[in-house]
Parts: sequence; C-alpha cells; structure tokens
Amino acid sequence: MLILALDLGKFKSVACSYRGDDDTEFRTIETRPQVIHDLLTECEPERLVVEVGTVTGWVHDLAAALGIEVQVANPNTEGWRWRRVKRKTDRDDALKLARLSAAGQLPTVWMPKPRVRQWRSLIHYRHALVSRRTAIRNNIRSVLDAQGLGLAMGKKAWTEEGMLRVAEIAKPIVSCSADELWRGQLDVEATLLIQLQSQLQAVEDRLDALAATDARTARLRTIPGVGPRLSEAVVAWVDDPERFRNARAVGSYVGLVPRRRQSGTYDRSGRVTRQGPSLLRKLLVEVAWIMRQHNPHAEALFRKLSKGERSRHKQAMVALARRVLTWCWAILRDGSTWDPERIGLEAA
Repeated sequence: MLILALDLGKFKSVACSYRGDDDTEFRTIETRPQVIHDLLTECEPERLVVEVGTVTGWVHDLAAALGIEVQVANPNTEGWRWRRVKRKTDRDDALKLARLSAAGQLPTVWMPKPRVRQWRSLIHYRHALVSRRTAIRNNIRSVLDAQGLGLAMGKKAWTEEGMLRVAEIAKPIVSCSADELWRGQLDVEATLLIQLQSQLQAVEDRLDALAATDARTARLRTIPGVGPRLSEAVVAWVDDPERFRNARAVGSYVGLVPRRRQSGTYDRSGRVTRQGPSLLRKLLVEVAWIMRQHNPHAEALFRKLSKGERSRHKQAMVALARRVLTWCWAILRDGSTWDPERIGLEAA
C-alpha cells in the first residue's frame, strides 16, 4: 500500500512516499494547490496522511476530489508528542505520520465539509470581534479613569446616552493640544467602537440567517436557556451526531470529562481534560451558569450535583455544562425536541 504523508508548512511542505521502512522517498514541494495536485496525480497514493492545520482543509478537499483516502492526524494526543529526542525535522514528522498510519495507530480527527468549516470559521470570527469590542471598551474606561472621569457601571455605559457622554468629552486628535492628548485617544477608541459594533451586527445577522435555514438549531433552542449562539456552535462542531458512540464520547470530544490516572490500586479522577473545541466548551459553561435562571430542571440537577456545598459549585457547573451538551447531542441524534420527562429530573 502506497501512503503519501505530507508535513504541511505555510510555504513549503515535505512529502514522504511510504511502502515500508525500506522503501521511502522524500521530496520538498511548495504548499500550493497546483503543486500538490500534480504530486497526487504523479504518485497516485492509496492514502494521503496530513496533520490538522490551517491549510489542511483545501488539501483534504483536493485529495478527496481525486478519490484518495485521506487521514487527518491529531498532533495533540500523547502518542504523537515528541519527547526526549535529539532530532526533530520535517522529514521525521512526515515519516512518523506514514508509519503510524501504516500500523493503524494514527490518532485522527473528523474533517467536516467545506460549508461546515466556513460556518465554524465565522463563529470564531464573531467571538474574535466580541473580544476586540471588549478591549476597546476597557481602553475607553482606562482613559477616563486616568483623568478622574468615570462611566456608568455595566451595560449602561454603552447605551446611546452613555456614548453621547463619551462623544462630548472626546476631541479629534489633530485638534488636541499636548495637555489633552487623552481626548484624542478617546475619540479614536469611540470611533473604532462604533465601526466595530456595526460590523459585529452584520456578522451576527449572517449567522442568524444561516441558523434559520437549519432545522437542527431550532430544535436545540427548544431547551430552556439555549440561545442562538450556543445552538449554532453545537450544530457546527458536533456536525454528524452518529460519529459519537455515546454521551461520554461527545463529552470527551469537547474536553468536559475528567482526566483518569490509574496504576495498580491507585485510581484517581482529576480535572477535566480541556481537549477539543475550546470555544464550544466556553459557551457551554457560560450558558450553564445562566441556564439555572431559565431552566428549572437544570437548577434541580445543579443542586443535586453540588450537594448543597458552596465549594462544589464550580465542579457542579462544569458537570451541568457536560449534561447540557449531552441533551443537545441526544436531540440532534434523535431528531427530536426538548422533553423534560426523558432526563428523569423534577423541576426545582
């Protein structure tokens, strides 16, 4: 079996043609679609092996269009990590990919379709814009605090009335004297905030339009406390619910299951693994905190998990986040809607 392993780089990649340890060939190529297409048609491999990365998507699609089996390796697993080695080169990486694939020991990841990858990317971009908006708001508060001027607490500072107050204090930087440059900084930050808010709204409108065409997001939103942002993220990252064997498997995918260390009579469960999509994990935990106010069944589960002890609140909240994920997965798997009787909990 001819395996072609590619150690992908931003500009150049190393290809390893592998039939066995005695029959390997290396070459360095440019990381461009036409060059990789020519390599695939020339070598005609039965399997292509690549690491997950920025360019992996179009490489996968290119090979799949040619009818070549593609394996996308997960380099974050314990078996893949390089430790205590005197040499690590791109050739070594490509050869390791080929050897693990040939031995059937390569840890792989799910490669979604291009549409789903674009959806995930837009969700990530929306959260990046939210982070930028938060940074700008913090800068505005910092500039005003340095001058002994404060803003209203919380969201009131960013209402129309609050922004009018900022505009009254701000001044175009070209008109500022040396003693009031802070007013110019405030003007720049306020302008950026207005522009960013407009672009963020456009992105959210587009995400809402995409979700409106997908019945799965509507089914997830039947769960009290689950809104548009979490429902779209779960649908985008779970993608095909049938690829998970059970609820524990989907929890492990998002990194919400405890670490396990066992040796002889020693058996201990530690903190959650935090593997998988960090954005989805973050949203689940945030929604779990809020869901207690909107979902009496979630509140009942939280009380059961925390056992009435304040010191267990964070642990219980992470466990609730995992349970919310499994509720969403079950709905996607069965094509159903929220049914509180199925979870076996009475409302708080």
